[in-house]
Amino acid sequence: MKVVVDYDLCEANAVCMGIAPEIFRVEEDDTLTVLTESPPESERAKVEEAVRLCPKQAISISED
Repeated sequence: MKVVVDYDLCEANAVCMGIAPEIFRVEEDDTLTVLTESPPESERAKVEEAVRLCPKQAISISED
């Protein structure tokens, strides 16, 4: 599993960070950082929730 962010869509609303702070962080300059691009399978549920709840649909999961 790989976390993919479309930074053209992302508004750094921090919804993902609220769901999975060990994977996503919004910086002071309002940009999103993916802390763990390939999180362990044990984090899949949180990542899927972040994908589903992203207000701009900017996050996806790649299985590559």
